[in-house]
Order: sequence, then C-alpha cells, then structure tokens
Amino acid sequence: MSSISAKLSYLVGITRFRRISEKLYVDGDKLYREAGLNFKASWFPVYYVLALADEPKTVMQIAEQIDFSHITVKNVIRELERYEYVEINSNPADGRSKLISLSIKGQKQIYRLKPIWISLSTTLKKIFQAGHPDFMNSLNRIDSQIEERPLDLTHSQSESDTITVIDYKPGLNRHFHELAGPWLSGEVNGQLEEKDGISLQIPDPEHFKQGGFLFFARYKAQIIGFVALKRLDDDCFECEQLYTNPVYKNFEIEVKLIERCICRCMENQAKELWHQTNMDLPETKLPYHKLGFVEKKAPPQMEVLEETETTLCLEL
Repeated sequence: MSSISAKLSYLVGITRFRRISEKLYVDGDKLYREAGLNFKASWFPVYYVLALADEPKTVMQIAEQIDFSHITVKNVIRELERYEYVEINSNPADGRSKLISLSIKGQKQIYRLKPIWISLSTTLKKIFQAGHPDFMNSLNRIDSQIEERPLDLTHSQSESDTITVIDYKPGLNRHFHELAGPWLSGEVNGQLEEKDGISLQIPDPEHFKQGGFLFFARYKAQIIGFVALKRLDDDCFECEQLYTNPVYKNFEIEVKLIERCICRCMENQAKELWHQTNMDLPETKLPYHKLGFVEKKAPPQMEVLEETETTLCLEL
C-alpha cells in the first residue's frame, strides 16, 4: 500500500475495494484461459443463475437474484450471446422483455467450469480470511449498512448516534449488574439463582476462566446491552446471558451483540456457536434465527439449564 493510501485511510476505501475487485477479476480470467476456457470471472453470477434455473429467466429476474443492476446483467448477457453460451427468445407474457437460457453449448461448458469453481472457491476463502476469519459476514454487514443507510445519510449522522460493541473491562461491571439484574429477576420470578447471583457481582472469573469473552453495546456513552460468550471446548462456544435495555428495543442491539460473538468465534477458528432459550420467551429466539441458528440437540459439554426448552446452533 502506498504512503498516500496509508495516510488517507478510510477515504480511499472505495477505491481500494474497486482495485481489489478488478485485480481478482483479472486473475480469475487468467485462470480460465490457462484451463483452456473462454470464460470471464465477471460472467459467473449471471451464468450460475442460468445454470440452476429450471426455466428461462428475464434480465430483471436475474438482476433481482444477484443484486446486480439491470444494465450490468444486460451487458453480461450480450457477451455470453457473443460466445453462443445463451439463447434469447421473445417473452410471450411480456413483449418488452426477453427470456434467456443457456444454450446447448453453454450447458456443456458447465462440466468444465465446475472443477474450476470448486478450486477457486477454496482459494478465495484463503485470500478473504487472510483479511479476517469472518470476512464474508463483515462484507454482509457493510452491504446491509449501505442498503439501510446510504452514504449521505450515514455521513450526516453524528458518530455518537451509532451503536458500537466493545470488549469487557473492569470499569463496566456496574453496567452488567444494571442490565442483567432486572432480566434475571423477571425470568426466575424475583429469585436470582445462585450461579446468576454470583455472576451479577463478579462476571470476570465466571466468563473468562475457560477462555470466554464479554461484550457490551454502547450508544451515546451509555451501555445498553451485554452478552457473554462462553467457551465449551476447543471447537465450540455458547452465547449466553444476552441482556439489553428495553428502552432501545428497536435498535437491533441483540443482533449486533450476537454478530460480535460470531466474529470472535471465527477469529478463534471455532466450528459451532450455541444458545439455549425458553419457549416461553419466543422473542429471544428471533435474532438468532435471523442470523442462521437452527434447533439442534445440545452437545454433551454444554450445561443445559433446567428451564431450557430449546437449544440453537450456528455452524461456522
């Protein structure tokens, strides 16, 4: 990276995204040429959608599936037509659009392309994870952020108005007590279990002794959420004691805290992230389902609480 880029930091982020993308496209095209294939890396999303399709697709249908612009898909289709990989026919249901499908030549090409795609997927995983073990989820979060709040809106928002997730430090102990106390009292009818009672006063040894972590959500200098990430063994973690300030229930604090847990699990090369919940509290399952957790029988190393009715797992 040049000294100018280093100084400008985030200001050249967009330029660097584009440069990296263009470099990967160029290198991908080279791989296809060396394999004796007339194929471009930029064609892959459109080609793959057509390969999986049971019936011809319109340009708009393809664009919606891969989140590309209409004009980008149209340009790729033109190139594929030039190489006789697709067939374009009139759409009897809509005279303004065309129906696109792979030609016989395009279908035959799939068998030569599949081995390249499999090996290329493994190579790209190594490259992306060199940047961060949880790179794809980080990319998804950037994509979602841009979709929900475009650059101009985010730019006009004060930095203090954003939610940040921070690691535990001793000075945050009182916030843990403030957040967890009301929730635990409600869950066990005003009676704190001995284990939780101890955790409320001294979270450090309870959560760190086996290599776990604590995370707090901060908004405008106020702590509004907490989650504990408990290590079960070398390959598994459990997400537990997720507490948030109900005043900020519309801020999706739970999702941000769970995402941090997922990210930390990936950094530690874990294979599974678990959570246990009570069916009487269905709302507590929503953020987990949103992030891909599915119901699964608890592993033997997980201490299932008496009131637990469902255990959820995310394979990493």
